[in-house]
Amino acid sequence: MGLFSKLGQSTDLVEGMADRLGVDFADDIVRDPETGGRKFRRAVLNCSHCSNQAGCADLQAETDHLAEAPDYCRNRDMLAHMPKG
Repeated sequence: MGLFSKLGQSTDLVEGMADRLGVDFADDIVRDPETGGRKFRRAVLNCSHCSNQAGCADLQAETDHLAEAPDYCRNRDMLAHMPKG
């Protein structure tokens, strides 16, 4: 998989996980574009290094809501500390 495909897939997974947790990265970016943008970029890069992206995609396909990110999620702590919308 090429770099841009991998980052695109990771962006979709991060957005999907955030949606299922009730986290709104867009709101975070609007409030503080520089910090929010860095946080989102870090989340995408963390996700791009995950060895279980297929499992994450399957999980997201099966559910619309999660109480918390799965243990394997490299963004679990970050997402747990973000405000819920």
